[in-house]
Amino acid sequence: MSKLVRFRSHIRLLLRYLAPQWRAAVTLSVILLLSIGLQLVNPQIVRQFIDAAQAQAEPSQLLLAAATFLAAGIGVQALRLASTYLSTDLGFRATNALRADLARHLLGLDMTFHKERTPGELIERIDGDVTALSNFFTQFVVRLLGNGILIIGIVVLLFREDWRVGLIMGTFAALGLTGLIRYGGAAVADSAAEREANAELYGFIEERLAGLDDIRSNGSALYTLRRYYETLRNLFWAATTAWNKRLIVIRIAVGMWGLGQTLALALGIVFYTRGVLTIGAVYMVLHYTGMLLDPLEQIARQLQDLQKAAAGVQRIGELMALEPQIRGRGLRALPAGALPISFDGVSFAYEDDEPVLDAVTFRLEAGAKLGLLGRTGSGKTTLTRLLFRLYDPTAGAIRLGEAPLHELEPDYLRRKVAMVTQEVQLFRASVRDNLTFFDPAIPDDEIIRVIRQVGLQDWFERLPEGLETELAPGGGDLSAGQAQLLAFARVFLTDPSVVVLDEPSSRLDPATERLLEEAMNRLLEGRTGIIIAHRLATVQRVDDIMIIDDGHVREFGRRKDLVSDPHSHFSELLATGMQEAFA
Repeated sequence: MSKLVRFRSHIRLLLRYLAPQWRAAVTLSVILLLSIGLQLVNPQIVRQFIDAAQAQAEPSQLLLAAATFLAAGIGVQALRLASTYLSTDLGFRATNALRADLARHLLGLDMTFHKERTPGELIERIDGDVTALSNFFTQFVVRLLGNGILIIGIVVLLFREDWRVGLIMGTFAALGLTGLIRYGGAAVADSAAEREANAELYGFIEERLAGLDDIRSNGSALYTLRRYYETLRNLFWAATTAWNKRLIVIRIAVGMWGLGQTLALALGIVFYTRGVLTIGAVYMVLHYTGMLLDPLEQIARQLQDLQKAAAGVQRIGELMALEPQIRGRGLRALPAGALPISFDGVSFAYEDDEPVLDAVTFRLEAGAKLGLLGRTGSGKTTLTRLLFRLYDPTAGAIRLGEAPLHELEPDYLRRKVAMVTQEVQLFRASVRDNLTFFDPAIPDDEIIRVIRQVGLQDWFERLPEGLETELAPGGGDLSAGQAQLLAFARVFLTDPSVVVLDEPSSRLDPATERLLEEAMNRLLEGRTGIIIAHRLATVQRVDDIMIIDDGHVREFGRRKDLVSDPHSHFSELLATGMQEAFA
């Protein structure tokens, strides 16, 4: 990608997120122009003071010049404070909007994308890469444009004083800017590599913290630390390489500062001895030169930060360019109540040469309950994932009601189909937000009614702040049974047509299990149900049985028919003990 194309992409991103804050941007621009005007006036005031003092002017004239200089200096500092506040506020609003858009975009991507990346890596991409853009949003425009205007103003005033001084110092400034622009993008690729190494570090940390119990129990702490050091070393070398290249613009600025001060002093001496400039004018030239070097140095620093931002913009652009492959065709109309499900020759493979499901065909009538059996890895979970359109089948068709699944909008489909698993994800948030997934539109009365319906009334009445009581991270203050019942309550609130249960009661004590069984019966009432079963007790409530074996439907039929058929595989499982068969 050329520098021009990259720069345009940066500007487009900048305008996209600053445009909604245009009032603040206009106010900031006005403050910036006023600050530049006062900075340009100050050396003129000092010049007049020096020349007036040398000419032995009246003390009142000198006092007036001093007071004017002091007022202008205070005004400059006040305007700088205001611009810093406004630009920081503007930057936070812009970066927060970008974080929200990026998070929303990533949540909409397919499961294939998320399976290939760790949560830690994605957190770093959303937060870390955007944080690297904070200075780009907060200071880049203010300082780059402001310093550019300041440089032009200084050169114009030097031309006004003497065209030769203006020409020499203007050429000097142009050469300095050319060098800064020439090497301003030298570290973009290395900065991107640094951001990638940082994301890998966060991904490594997240994975190891999630598996901390296994690491400790298996004595893998030293190995994990060694891998951690290796990851840190990769980040160190990537950061060092990027930093050294970013320093190029700073070194150019420092060299320009020394050369500029020497050149200004030489011009001052020459033109003073020739009577072209007064002592006050010499001071003014030196002061303006110092002012000229300051914006050059700030531009250099902004270009250094721009290289970090460029790496972030590049990585953010790569993510934003990804498009979900699972899309609907606009269909959002299904009948209320239980819906039939049909699979017609459905095959699926996570990898091209490793099929997980092969030509699966069956129909589940509306309101029927299916017991789905099979060994670990047989394809049971994959079948339910296809029903949610977390993946699309590689062959065949799935229908919900009479609608082809691929024509339904995914978000609409996932409101019609719900799942409860053995692992319940709870957040450090209020009971209300955990049950509604942060939807404020659901009335409190409806939430409380559902809590009572699933059997959590006694627990709810003990909560100190009712629905606003905050749960511990991961539901650490709840029993396994309470967590499962909260998961049931979530499903009741969405009122789906189809419910998929991954036998959520299989790890509970008998008393809690009975409570969950009652809630499960209420949940399945009037809905089509699929129960991934591991125990005999579970399939006693179902209407149909399907046994998956190595991706194929080994047996499918009415439970009572299979039970009465001594040659059916299900009857054999009942005879041998299904829990042992599928444990």
